[in-house]
Amino acid sequence: MMFDTIILGGKIADGSGKPAFKSDVGINGDRVAAVGALSEAEAKEKINAEGLIVAPGFIDIHTHSDFTLLINGAAESQVHQGVTLEVIGQCGTSLAPLENSELDSVLVPDRFSDLDISWKTFGEYLSRLEQQQLGINVMALVGQGTIRRAVMKDAWRPASPAEINKMVQLLENSLDEGAGGFSTGLEYWPGKSSSPEEIAPLCEVAASRNALYATHVRNRDAYYDLAFSEALALARISGVKLQISHIQPKFGAPPQAMEHTLEMIHWSREAGADVAFDVLPTVWSHTKLTASLPAWALDGGKYKLIERLQNPEEREKMKYNPNPVWLLVPARKWDKIVLLRSSRHEDLIGMTFEEIGRKRGVDPYDAYFDLLLEAGDDLHSLMWTSDNFSEDDVRLCLKQPECSVISDTFALAPYGELAGMIGSLNGYGWIARLFEHYVRQESIITLEDAVHRVTGLAAERLGLEDRGYIRSGCRADITIFDPKTISDRSTIHEPCVYPTGIAHVLVNGQFAIKDAKRMKFNAGQVIR
Repeated sequence: MMFDTIILGGKIADGSGKPAFKSDVGINGDRVAAVGALSEAEAKEKINAEGLIVAPGFIDIHTHSDFTLLINGAAESQVHQGVTLEVIGQCGTSLAPLENSELDSVLVPDRFSDLDISWKTFGEYLSRLEQQQLGINVMALVGQGTIRRAVMKDAWRPASPAEINKMVQLLENSLDEGAGGFSTGLEYWPGKSSSPEEIAPLCEVAASRNALYATHVRNRDAYYDLAFSEALALARISGVKLQISHIQPKFGAPPQAMEHTLEMIHWSREAGADVAFDVLPTVWSHTKLTASLPAWALDGGKYKLIERLQNPEEREKMKYNPNPVWLLVPARKWDKIVLLRSSRHEDLIGMTFEEIGRKRGVDPYDAYFDLLLEAGDDLHSLMWTSDNFSEDDVRLCLKQPECSVISDTFALAPYGELAGMIGSLNGYGWIARLFEHYVRQESIITLEDAVHRVTGLAAERLGLEDRGYIRSGCRADITIFDPKTISDRSTIHEPCVYPTGIAHVLVNGQFAIKDAKRMKFNAGQVIR
């Protein structure tokens, strides 16, 4: 049998979590054709993988690349880490369905204001994405917040029964057109104003299609138990496949919050609920600056918010927020909060808000409001990052067999229109950190188990039967790396740096990375 490519002599971590074994892999077209002794077989190309790990391509089940892939589909920051598939449309936000084809209908940073919004339906958005040369495969969830805005615009109130019926119809249409499930961002606008009664019918629709429900829960600090209980109750009642996003508690949570949360999940699974979760492989959290404003300040949309930020009395009222996304803000831990992204304040990126306030001669709280006001139309794109998680919580999560690992960021590139853009401190090195820090340095989990969490386990949660494993008949998404040298090189001051240790990456049988060099092929596909 003649193969297109044979990978020789590598140690195969096949995605199952079982011990790695030395073997060869034969590829024809976009599929794995054989796994076994192939040194005597003929092939158009042979790759020597001696001393390297041959794994399925890594799957990032939680990203926000919905618009960056339309700017540059090459997904360089992901491909250079061995990621071959990512799932967009998270935390309740997607780029479809829309009420109208206008830029203001989607939350795209101002620097990309010339992006042509030529779609309204979810299927039309996916068709637009398919026009891109994609470096990775892409699966998309539809955002509940986006669906809500399509029905209710920026209204900050409970949905009526008629409005909920419209949301159900939009979800059904989106699933028919290729969405892999839906997501909520209940800590963010507009998800904050959505009651469990509004979300339950959507869960029932997803359950009837065996589609995924991924949730950014309502709270992960003081009221973490109520938030996780809400998600678990919806899973039990509806039967939906639940994925709890970036599960680790934040600053302000009680000391045993992580253990308690895992116990709640255990008992829900014992009761028959289909529940799994994912974790960020870092202690650094990131979010939008607007997320820590009180709910009333966001009522009416961004232009009403700008009006309020111009009113001194309203600004003072905003400082007293009973339920912020980060308790670091009302606690005034400004030395722990760093500006991560602002197209109009690039000179301040990397500085703490304590430093920004000192530089401007104002209280850090006022510096926070001033940056939002100065951003104008672009205020929803401003992001900050903080030392907000516990390393012990990350370790504990990784020891749970149902825990995947995610980036929670954008697919980026250090050139072109995306040059200098930062989505998080994880963007260029999250996978490398998993293997470098938690496998090689700390031995929290085995290498094979780490591979499983970002391949086979992830594929199973997504319902993808032909990805996530190295087996005959599976898609030839393959990453070959050196377990001794794979390392995250990004830092808070230089976050856009590729990792080391990635030797070869194949996407649908085509080399995206070969001998550690980026190839011209972009063989990714939209998975509907």
